[in-house]
Amino acid sequence: MALVTTKEMFAKAIGSDYAIGAFNVNNMEIIQGIVEAAQIEKAPLILQVSAGARKYAKPVYLLKLVEAAIEDTGVDVALHLDHGEDFEICKKCVDDGFTSVMIDGSKYPFEENIALTKQVVEYAHAHGVVVEAELGKLAGIEDNIKVDARSATFTDPDEAAEFVERTGVDSLAIAIGTSHGAYKFKGEPYLDFERLKKIHSLIPETPLVLHGASSVLKEFVDRCNQYGGEIPGAQGVPEDMIHEAVKYGICKVNVDTDLRLAMTAEIRRVLAENPGEFDPRKYLGPGREAITGMVQHKIRDMLNASGKM
Repeated sequence: MALVTTKEMFAKAIGSDYAIGAFNVNNMEIIQGIVEAAQIEKAPLILQVSAGARKYAKPVYLLKLVEAAIEDTGVDVALHLDHGEDFEICKKCVDDGFTSVMIDGSKYPFEENIALTKQVVEYAHAHGVVVEAELGKLAGIEDNIKVDARSATFTDPDEAAEFVERTGVDSLAIAIGTSHGAYKFKGEPYLDFERLKKIHSLIPETPLVLHGASSVLKEFVDRCNQYGGEIPGAQGVPEDMIHEAVKYGICKVNVDTDLRLAMTAEIRRVLAENPGEFDPRKYLGPGREAITGMVQHKIRDMLNASGKM
């Protein structure tokens, strides 16, 4: 088994009404938990590395941990750079062995975003690596990416079609109402499905990506709060909304917050119930198991989004 690109994964997903889970990784336990879930479910898998993960764990450690997970489990993994901020970091990840990179030029004007994305696409494609780009801006916080809700801009369908045509990008992250973090909606959850339908109708062969798509399941928020956490009013994207989005070209669904909540809730429980415990293995182990359970749930939910599988 090996590191693979997302090309074949997306080719199968785009016509089959299911999505691939893309899970952010930060340390050994999270990687082990995610890959074990994919092995159990026999599911395609994307592991994502953000700027914060690179800073925390160092890229070489993450790459070797992913390689070890593949060797241990036999699971094929697409290793993806999440929110690459410039050409240099995308080039570095391509050179280091990543099979997929995201260049996030959404903060720039349209023409600048196109120019930057084309530069990354040309280099990555020459090395057999696929590229995700972003058009439109998501509210919320993800590591060093911060966009105020008032500055969040939904993706323009016509611009999306032009962007894909001019850049040759392999997949496109779009903004239709999701946001990063645990507080995605202040009121009723809302996604602009009419906008999504229009985008998909204009670029039906382009895999679309939904960032900020954790569901922030209530049971894990409640468990965190039960054992000393303070996460009031956290709210994510309802899973039935993810199912609806998958019908219109969403092939990749990013999940990070749900992993953090599952692991943190279990670690809090273990330490609260065993206040004398100081062996990290005794709480990181259960935390890893919580990751596996959460990822199994998310995989089953996304693979069965259409009710056909």
